Amino acid sequence: QVQLVDSGGGLVQAGGSLGLSCAASGSIFSIDAMSWYRQAPGKQRELVASITSGGTTNYADSVKGRFTISRDNAKNTVYLQMNSLKPEDTAVYYCNAVIQRDRWSPYKYHYWGQGTQVTVSS
Repeated sequence: QVQLVDSGGGLVQAGGSLGLSCAASGSIFSIDAMSWYRQAPGKQRELVASITSGGTTNYADSVKGRFTISRDNAKNTVYLQMNSLKPEDTAVYYCNAVIQRDRWSPYKYHYWGQGTQVTVSS
């Protein structure tokens, strides 16, 4: 079994900051990319940021320069630091990880956290 638990959401005023974290646990051999997605009401889920196991990052244009993704491979944890938040950042944020569960099987699977609400008031 593999579990992702994300946390850190909340309510913040526009211009404020929040930090999210997501820890993976369970039967894990290795983790490739770890990512944050978000889904606002009535909209499709969208990629916010991703980071490879080697530390290469990628950001949506809408968050570049404001959000920073990082990870601690020893803790199987990914973080998202969100600064200069805007009302349009309001959404449920989900972490995602591509995980190989054991060394004997090369298959990798996507796992999702349960989601954490971020609300930015104007």
